[in-house]
Amino acid sequence: MRRKLLWRGCGAAFLACLLSLPALAQPGGGDGGGGDGGDGDEKTGPDMHAMASKFNSTRVRKDYSYISRPAGDRVQEQPDMDRLLFWTKDGKPDGYAQRRGDSVIYYDSSGHPERVQHLAPGEGD
Repeated sequence: MRRKLLWRGCGAAFLACLLSLPALAQPGGGDGGGGDGGDGDEKTGPDMHAMASKFNSTRVRKDYSYISRPAGDRVQEQPDMDRLLFWTKDGKPDGYAQRRGDSVIYYDSSGHPERVQHLAPGEGD
């Protein structure tokens, strides 16, 4: 009986690993360049459309009042990653803000850091 349970557990773990492989695959061969055939020296930031399409299975509500938002932008929250995505009124990516420890890092739409906001102790908890 014990052996059957062990094999079932191993089979379930193997199946979970197989199912997660497509999620780990990077478009363009994983070189970060998007498959554009460039020289590969310049690293591009993450694609905001790909970040926004990640499904948050656990709906968590967090307070992001300490993060400044661009005027007129639509905000999409990703509380599981402590991240806010900013979109212009016409639907173009405008950047994002992500909390890292005691700081909030603001990125432009191409994924390059623009500025860092250091949080006071207790702010944003």
